[in-house]
Formats: sequence, C-alpha cells, structure tokens
Amino acid sequence: MSKQIPETKANSSVASFWTASDDQQRTMILGVLLAVISNFLFGALYFYSNLLQPLTGTQVFIWRMLSMWVALIGFLVIRGRLGYHLNIIGQLKTPKQWAWLLLPTPIFFSQLWLFMWAPVNGQGVQVAMGYFLFPLMMVLFGYLFFGERLSKLQWLAVGFAMIGIGMEIARTQSVSWATLWVCGTYPIYYIMRRLQGITAMTGMLVDLTLFLPIALAYLLFIAPENLAFVSGSGLYMLLVASLGILSVVALKTNIDASQILPVNVFGMLSYLEPVFLFFLAITVLGDSFEPGMLYSYGLIWIGIMFLIAHGIRQIRANRRNKKPWMKGARVS
Repeated sequence: MSKQIPETKANSSVASFWTASDDQQRTMILGVLLAVISNFLFGALYFYSNLLQPLTGTQVFIWRMLSMWVALIGFLVIRGRLGYHLNIIGQLKTPKQWAWLLLPTPIFFSQLWLFMWAPVNGQGVQVAMGYFLFPLMMVLFGYLFFGERLSKLQWLAVGFAMIGIGMEIARTQSVSWATLWVCGTYPIYYIMRRLQGITAMTGMLVDLTLFLPIALAYLLFIAPENLAFVSGSGLYMLLVASLGILSVVALKTNIDASQILPVNVFGMLSYLEPVFLFFLAITVLGDSFEPGMLYSYGLIWIGIMFLIAHGIRQIRANRRNKKPWMKGARVS
C-alpha cells in the first residue's frame, strides 16, 4: 500500500512552491496553462461538425457565427468592456478607415467556414496542415512585406517546408486548396489587423456583427427547416450554445496567453492546435493518410522543428541579455 501524503501537507507544498517561485515563473506557468487550454478548445471545436450532424458544415458555421456573437456580447457586457470596444470602433471616421477595417473580414468568414466544413467533407488533414504551415508563412510574409531579417534556422524552416509542398504537388499533381487557403490568406488577415492596430476582440466584434444579419436571413428565409430542427431539440440547442461559448473562451484564453508569454514561447505552443487537429482528423474523423504523404509532410514537420529551434535559441538569448518579454494573437 503506497504511503499517502496528507492533503494539508500536499496543499502546503504546492503553496510553498508557488510562493517561492518568482513573479516571472508564476506568470510563465499561467501563460503556458492558458495556451494549452486555448489550443485544446480549438481542437475540440473541430469535432463539433461531427457532433451536430445531420447539419452540414455550412449550417454548423452559420450557427457558430450566431452563437459566437451572442456569447461575445454577453461576455463583454459582463466584463463591462463592450463600451471600450465600441469606442474604438467609433473613432473610425473616414471611409478609408472603414474600408481598411472591413477589407479582411471576408477572410475571417471564409476561415471559420472552412474550419467547420472541412472535418465532415474529407479535408480535415489538409486544413490541419494549413495550420502547421501558418507560422512558416507568417515568417515569410514578415520577410517579404516588413523586411524582417531571417536567421539561418528560419531560412531552413522555410526551405524544408517549400520542398515538402513541392513534393506533395509532384506526388498528387495538385495541392489541397484547403491547405493553401488557410496558410495563404490567414497571414493577410492578421497582418492587416496588425497594421490597423485593431485588437483581436474588437476585430471579432466587428466581423461577427457584420455577419449577424446574414446568419439570421439564412435561418429565417433560406433554411427555416434548419432553424425548426435545432430549436426543437434541447440537445442541439445545448450543443449550439456551447459552440459559441467555447469559441469565445478559446479566443479569450488564446489572447491572454499571447499577452503573457514571450512571443517565441507562445508561437511554439500554438503548434499544439494543428497537432490536435491532425490526429483528430486521421483517428476520430477517419480522414485518409497515405504512406506517400509521410515524405512531403515529414519535410514540412522538419521545417517546423527548425522554427521551434529558432524560438528556443531566441528565448535563451533574451534570458542572457535580460531582455523584457515581448507581447504577442488568432482565431479558429
């Protein structure tokens, strides 16, 4: 029989460890925990299209947008932050400012639609690969559009990823449009939001509010039978409500983690989501994974390892130089 540690002693040990840890260590632990939770929730959301069958991926997307808007408004009202975000939006005066705000919104709609559509249409692995390539494309976009210098490890990461994509094109004589759409357009969305100085929460409030009349029109006039089906089932109403709540919680924990953690640590932990998506796609969702994909995808994963190695090197360098943490944010 194993010796049991009294609960009071165990709690005391945890408390003493937490007290002994410096503020930076405690903040790091909290940030890592929030990042893991957010990426796990994004992975769980990938399964919702299966849970909500016989609804199509597009119908699940419509319900998600509607429930996310309700959950986000409720969250901001409870936190007393709705006025803050409305004030930011109210500062936009000229047509040019509004045009720049609205320009990336279709990308946001298309990405959330694809995230719900892909798992039930045999594109789960391809979308997961797009999320694997997303940070690599951000590195490349930073070099092309902002003149950011790349280290040798970053060049190796981009090079291996490009070779892997080339091998996949040669093997299949094509490349998945879903993969290209995720890794090719999401960086544009984030870069534009960054240039505008719009926070993730404010941008999402604008995007969801713009889509609200489209979602209502679809349910009321195009697919009223879908509205009757969901509203007539307590289980489906609960699933739809939880879809919106989990989406907002995933976003909030992701934003908090990005603000707490160093950029490199947050970036490396962000790979947890595509890992969850990938294994969920080939196990639970039953997407096919051919042996030939190991070579091309393997090269892409090697590229990712180089990117992670670059992040670790920067973290160590920052510690030696005692540089302050940088603040870093994304929606699935």
